[in-house]
Amino acid sequence: MVKVWVNADACPDAIREILYRAAERAAFPLILVANRMLQVPRSPWIRMVQVPRGFDAADQHIVTESRAGDLVITADIPLAAAVVGKGVSALNPRGELYTRDNVQGLLDMRNFMDSLRSSGVETGGPRTLNSSDRQRFASALERWIAQHPRNQ
Repeated sequence: MVKVWVNADACPDAIREILYRAAERAAFPLILVANRMLQVPRSPWIRMVQVPRGFDAADQHIVTESRAGDLVITADIPLAAAVVGKGVSALNPRGELYTRDNVQGLLDMRNFMDSLRSSGVETGGPRTLNSSDRQRFASALERWIAQHPRNQ
């Protein structure tokens, strides 16, 4: 059975709530991975994995444990690139799907912006997650669920 992995340290609460409801309704395993304990609903479909503190410990756990066909929820582009490269789908909290066709360009842009910030250039940050983003995420998740009917 395919699983949904969540890079939970930075996942917005509103997105986690959408995921909790979807996991219960569609009966798929939802695994939240973080370096701190999170409260999750009691459910046979939802579990929390706490990894040791450390740089990218949650990312490494997800890369190691996810399998082709799974879905990873993350805004972390290097993590998305790593899992997409092994046949795992990746979706960000704004409902944008990372693919083999777009992830390298996104990674290159992320690295470029990081180098600008390192040199002192003010680049700003991502805009606040809004209701349109949440709706786009919920719709993208529903499309993924529909493509994986064995979970239902």
